[in-house]
This record gives sequence, C-alpha cells and structure tokens, in this order.
Amino acid sequence: MTQFGKGCHLHLIDGSAFIFRAYHALPPLTRKSDGLPIGAVSGFCNMLQKYVEDSSGPDAPTHVAVIFDKGSHTFRNDLYDLYKANREAMPEDLRPQIPLTRTATLAFNIACKELEGYEADDIIATLTCQAREAGGRVTIISSDKDLMQLVGDGVEMLDAMKNKRIDRDGVFEKFGVFPERVVDVQALAGDSVDNVPGAPGIGIKTAALLINDFGSLEELLDRAGEIKQPKRRQTLIEKREQIELSKRLVQLDCETPLDFSLDDLEVRDPDPEVLLGFLTEMEFRTLTKRVADKFGKDAPVLPEAAPAAAGAEAGAAPEMPAIDPAGYAWVKTAEELAPWIAEAQQRGWVAVDTETTGLNEMACDLVGISLCITPGKACYIPLAHRAVATDDLFGSDELAEGQMPMQDALDLLKPLLEDPAVMKIGQNMKYDAKIFARYGIGITPIDDTMLMSYAMHGGLHGHGMDTLSERYLSHTPIPIKSLLGSGKNQITFDRVPVEDAVKYAAEDADITLRLWTIFKPQLHQVHVTRVYEGLERPLVPVLAEMEMTGVQVDRDTLSRMSNAFSQKMAQLEAEIHDLAGESFNVGSPKQLGEILFDKMGLEGGKKGKTGAYATGADVLEDLATEHELPARVLDWRQLSKLKSTYTDALQEHINKETGRVHTSYVIAGANTGRLASTDPNLQNIPVRSEEGRRIREAFVAPEGKTIVSLDYSQIELRILAHMAGIDALKEAFREGQDIHAMTASEMFNVPMEEMTPEIRRQAKAINFGVIYGISGFGLARNLRIPRGEAQAFIDRYFERFPGIKTYMDETVAFAKEHKRVETLFGRIIHTPEISASGPRAGFAKRAAINAPIQGTAADIIRRAMVRMPGAIAEIPAKMLLQVHDELIFEVDQGAEDDLIAAARSVMEGAAEPVVKLDVPLVVDAGRGKSWAEAH
Repeated sequence: MTQFGKGCHLHLIDGSAFIFRAYHALPPLTRKSDGLPIGAVSGFCNMLQKYVEDSSGPDAPTHVAVIFDKGSHTFRNDLYDLYKANREAMPEDLRPQIPLTRTATLAFNIACKELEGYEADDIIATLTCQAREAGGRVTIISSDKDLMQLVGDGVEMLDAMKNKRIDRDGVFEKFGVFPERVVDVQALAGDSVDNVPGAPGIGIKTAALLINDFGSLEELLDRAGEIKQPKRRQTLIEKREQIELSKRLVQLDCETPLDFSLDDLEVRDPDPEVLLGFLTEMEFRTLTKRVADKFGKDAPVLPEAAPAAAGAEAGAAPEMPAIDPAGYAWVKTAEELAPWIAEAQQRGWVAVDTETTGLNEMACDLVGISLCITPGKACYIPLAHRAVATDDLFGSDELAEGQMPMQDALDLLKPLLEDPAVMKIGQNMKYDAKIFARYGIGITPIDDTMLMSYAMHGGLHGHGMDTLSERYLSHTPIPIKSLLGSGKNQITFDRVPVEDAVKYAAEDADITLRLWTIFKPQLHQVHVTRVYEGLERPLVPVLAEMEMTGVQVDRDTLSRMSNAFSQKMAQLEAEIHDLAGESFNVGSPKQLGEILFDKMGLEGGKKGKTGAYATGADVLEDLATEHELPARVLDWRQLSKLKSTYTDALQEHINKETGRVHTSYVIAGANTGRLASTDPNLQNIPVRSEEGRRIREAFVAPEGKTIVSLDYSQIELRILAHMAGIDALKEAFREGQDIHAMTASEMFNVPMEEMTPEIRRQAKAINFGVIYGISGFGLARNLRIPRGEAQAFIDRYFERFPGIKTYMDETVAFAKEHKRVETLFGRIIHTPEISASGPRAGFAKRAAINAPIQGTAADIIRRAMVRMPGAIAEIPAKMLLQVHDELIFEVDQGAEDDLIAAARSVMEGAAEPVVKLDVPLVVDAGRGKSWAEAH
C-alpha cells in the first residue's frame, strides 16, 4: 500500500451525479430474467468502464473513490427543517437500482464510500482537504456547483459529461468570485433546488458584486447600512439571520468523521471474475462482451434484456453527446434543408422551434426555424434576419446574407410539419402552432416537453426550458439577453447576427429533444400517461384556436366605463374625506395609515421599517368590520384597479388587424391544472361587485352573432360532496335543491320557507370558503362580521357535516406520507412543503386539501374543452374563452339552442367514463349580445 503524499493524485467521483445522469440518459430497461429495472445500473456501469479506460497516462490517478449520499436526513436538516424539502421523490423504478450501483462500484474494485448523516459533498470536502494537506493533487469528477468552493491549490473539477476542467478561473466565470468566496455568494443568492432561502431578491450576479465590494459576507452584513439601494439595504438588515443560516447550509464540512483513510483509496485493478460475474448477473450483453475482450476471456451467453421503451437495448446505455452550440448547422439553401426533412421522415420525429420578433403570437413576425433530429444534431434555418450595420444599433432593413427565402422554406417544411406520421416535438408548442398557423401550416401531431414535465412534476418546480435543462441535463442554455440585450438598447431577434442565432436557436431544439427522450418513457413510469395524453396534449390545438379567434371588445363601452369609474372614484374620495374630517391623498398608504391609526385611533396599526403603517387589503378588510372609512377605501381601490387593469388597459389589447382581444392561456401554470389567462388576464375580472360585472358588457357579439355562456353550477361543492362522502349534500344535489339554502337550513335550523337572503349569503360564503380552508379571519373579512361570529359559523359547519373534516384530515395525512395529492383523474400535485413548520404550514395544508377538489374540477372542464370541437363541428359556433368553470361561445343567431344542447351534453358528461360521480354535473346556460347578458 502506497502512503498518500506528495506526487499522489486522488480522483473523487460524485456517485449520485453518475447515477442520475445514467438514469436520465436512456430509456428504462428491465432484466429479462425477472423484470428488475436495470437502466440506471447499466448506464452507471458504462460510465465507470469509460472512466477506467480513460484513466491512464502520466496524469492517471493513484487513488480513487466513488462517493455516495446515504439517506436523506443530514445535520443540515437539523439546522433547517425545510432543507431540500422541495426535492422530488425518487422515481420508483430507480429505488431498487441504488444498492446495485454500490455493488457495481465494488465489482470494478473501486472504493465505495458513504456516511450516515452527511452528504457526499461533505465526504468529498473532507478527503479533498486531507489530500491537499498531505501534498497531493485532487480531481473532483462532478459538475456540482457546491463543490466549486474546494477548487484551487492543487484541486480541480472535471465535468466528465462535457470533458471540461474547472479551475479557479472557471469558478470565477461561474460565480463572479474565486472559490474562497463562493459560499458567501451562495449564502446571499440561496438555492431553490436545495431550498436554501438566501436573501430575497438577490441573485448570483448581485451577490458577487456585493461580496467583491465588501470583501466578505460578514463585512457586508456588518456594514449593510451603507448600501445605497433602500430595498437591498432593508433585505440585508432584516434577513441577516436567514442569510447566516444559509451560509451554514451551503458551507461544506471538511471535518466529516471518516472511518477510513486516503491510503484505503489506492487504485486497484478489477478482478475479472468478480466484474464479469456481476455484469453477467445484470445481463449486460454489450458491456460484458467488451470487458471480456479486454481481459481475453470468453463472454458468457446471456438472455436479451427487455427494453421498457421502443428502441432501447439492454447494456447499450447510449450516452447523449455534450451540448456544443459550435457544432450546429446553418441551413442556407433548399439543398441543405432536404436531408434534414428526409431524416425526420425516416425517424418519425423531429424537434421544432421558432424564433420570432416578439412574444405576442398574433403580432410578431417569423424570423427562423430550428430542427433537431438526434441529440447533438440540430440546425437553424434563418429566414428574416436583417443586415446589421456597425454604426446603427438597430441595423438596416435589408435582409442579411445566407438565408433561405421564407416561402421556399415554408413550402418545403409544410408537408413534414403536417405529416401525421412524424411527431413534432417542442417546448410550449402552443406558441409555435400559432406562429405556423399564421403562415398557413397546421402542425400536427405534437409532443410538448413543458406539458410532460407539468404532468409529472406539478408543484415541484417550474417547467420553462431553462429550468428543465439545468435540472435534467445539467446544462445552462445560452441566455436570450446575451443576444437581445435589455432596457432601451434591447433589439428584436431579427437584428441578431445569424451566426449567433444559429447557436442559440439550434440549442433550443437540441435541448427540447433531449428532454423528450428523458420524459417520454417516464410518463408511464409515474402513471401520468393518461393525464398527459388525455388532458394536456390534446388541449394545445383547442386553446391555440380559441386564442387566434379572440373575442370582440367594444372600445366605446370601455371608454364610457373609464369615465364613469373616474366620477365614482371622485365621489368616494369625497365620502372618505368627510369620514376622515380632512382631505388627504387616498392613494397614499402613508397618509391613509396616519388617518386611520394616528387621527382616528383604530386598533391594529403596525409600522414597517420605513415608519409607515401597513394598509394592505388584509388590514383594511379587518378594519372594515368596525368602521366605514376603510370599507370605502377598499371600494375606491377596487374601482381604481378596474379602471387601470381593465377599462383602460383592455383598449390597448385590441388587435389592430382583427379588432378583437386575443388572450393567451397558460397551461402549465397553476399546480392544480387550472388555466391562467395573460396579456390580458380575462380570468380575474371581479364579479362580486356591480362595477366588476359591468366590464363584461364590453365583450360583445358581432353583427349576426350571439354570445352564449355555459357555466358549471357549484362544481367544486359537488366534487367535495363526492370525495368526502357527505350524504346530505349528495342528496341535495341529486334532488336539485338550492344547496346554499339547504346548508343554511341545516346549520342554523331555519326552515327552507323561512330562509332569508342574508342567511343564505352567509351559508354560501361558508360553503365556498371551506373548500379553500378559510379561517375565521378570512370569513369575517368576506362577510364583514366579527371574527368570533365567523369562527362560530365554521365550527357549526363542521359539526353538521363531520365528513368534511374527516376528508381534510385524511387528505393532509396522505400528503404528508406521499408528498403529493391526486385528482380523481390521476393528476399528481406534489406537496413538498406539507411538513413545513411556521406560517407556511397552514398554507401548505390548505393547498393540499383544496388541490384534489379544484384539480378535479379543472380536469373536468379540460376534458370538456378537448371534446368540444368535435361536438360543435356542424354548428356555426366558436369557443372563445374559458374562465374558471365557464365556457363562452360565439354562435350564429338562430343556432343558439343547438349549441347549448350540444355543449351542455359534453360538459355534463365530461367526467365519464373515467370517473362516475355520486352527484350530477349541472350546467347553466345563458345568451345575449354581450358576455354580461349571457351570464
């Protein structure tokens, strides 16, 4: 045994990184003999074999170890119970493969080390420090940014996937500081993946600037009062303890108590019999033969492993090539494009992405198209880039050289994009579908990596391409800002030099295809294939068509409303001034706080760091139960928001070409499956107030048309009755009773014939509030009654319907055990913070209780929307909008009844045959010249 010291070279392999890279790099595989999942083990062994083969020559290691994580609870969880709380659960088919990767490491005769209560990074840190002190060199084989704090003084990192070495300068390139200050930057920036809180609003770049200015985190926090930016200064002062905790979380422990020494890690040749025995047991045909050939032995005959995805071969473990933008193709002619089209048709799939002059699909222009056939093989077809003049920031209007005529390219691509035998793969394909539609191409069929991630990982993380690339490919894509700039100097994509655009655009297509190869087989593994295939993917063309159709909005009506709101706001200001006994700026939180708490002496005043009282909606809603002035201010604020957000802003959203407003729906936004509406947001138009309802008067039908609204009646209460098994509610729904009156009668012992509107209103507020886990405080605000009275209502409600409380308790228990909840249709909603403590605990529990109900309602209306185009195909009607539980249509006059009958049938039967509810779904219908008349 060689004693470790000067001249020795230690290699430390991040085992977990190898495992997850192997798991995601190829389709799932199973062992032929017994069906055991072996895909990750196969990839892991191939990576180890490649490492062994590459570790030769003068720079070969003298000592080596593969370091693993052991268990999930470490000393950091004792410091902060939410550390890594949002990490997704290990895939079920990976779990049995973890012990086999340890066995594989030992079969290669490489030291395999792990330690309970410590992360692999801490073991790596301790060994690195020991090796450095002994005078040796260290190469850490990992791309984990947390390990970069160890680089320097004979220590480097190697990203084996990219074959890229990281030294001190490489760390500076990543963090903007050298290794010794990496932990300071990380403490400020935090880490969303590991749930390290950091300093809110401060990212890596800002953190690096601050640390470079002040020298260290401690110096920065001690002198935070010198920071000129008020918000940043306040954050550093108020969040000091949180930042200091974050540093303890990201600081690696170089004193980990190890039960072995560096000498135990000396490189040893594998025993051929042991290694071949393991590979034979795993039934890795290709690798077994390769190893046998190396040792001059005959490979045993093995049964073929069973691939769990088409095209996979056991033992093959094809590694994706490194992402290299320099290798992408610039397609300039029809002759150069033809082979790409031919290969896509031969393979049966192609990743597609468009580049445009903006984000508004109805107004931007197509600039270029990128394609990817296999990982690493991608191209960009520039179509409308402008020549860039050196003396003109925005360039000239002449087309740059080296581009295909747009129509020629589209004519060649159209048959491919419309070919039903070729899958078109994209990230947020709704956007690209609308772009192609404007150029006369109907892209079909499609697969969408954003929606695949959403179906599998809803509630865990975002689903944008950059997030997915960093998380699942360990690759940071070229940032768009590096091409377009920002602020007043920002340019549009047609002004980007073509050579730069090729790298950026083709990389997008390459990343998308890589994500697809990872996600597609996983849909089945996590049992969300039905959700993706039935709810997500088929909704894309439906929404794209709705968005392109748009809805007609009357500008004159909006203008009149804006004027009326201005007058009403002036009247409210006068009332507020009378109640206050003096004039002041109602829109000034500072002046309002002084009136409420200093002059009027109302209770509950709390000053912030600036010395001003808090006067947010929650504060005013509490005060409104006791005094008229805050109630009037709330009314004034609502009008102000209606005016600025809707009656003024909607006028700017009217498309000049169509004369209609074209909203855009976000499919993968809300964790529960609810759609969101943006640019403009048409889902949050208030309907509780008369003024809010009036805004719908501006949404009108063109001449000869009618607006028709179909709205699910109390769908979430019906789902609650079914899921919680509340017999009284189920019976009431089956008999068609007024559910709010029935609830009021049950709770307050008031006969139905003696029911008053006020009692019914209170019961309605409780009915809907309970679904969202409303508190006594919240109900008091909604009803503007004392908190004690509101809490008594809620307590009485649970006493009368005990099954609801049982449902809530069981749902929370399920969420805590499985870190997820599910809808009746199998949608998975992850609940990573369900075991949190403090203020977030209550929110997490309420969200877990509500998610299966709201998510099931969202699934039902999605199912209805997917079926709707076929049901109304013969009716002269178009679906325009989806707003929560309501669908809005535009139909020819005279065909309203046909539309209502067809649409109602679809909506009321949307749950079947997958789910048979114990209560009927009921849809209310209305019609009129405007949305307000129809609903």
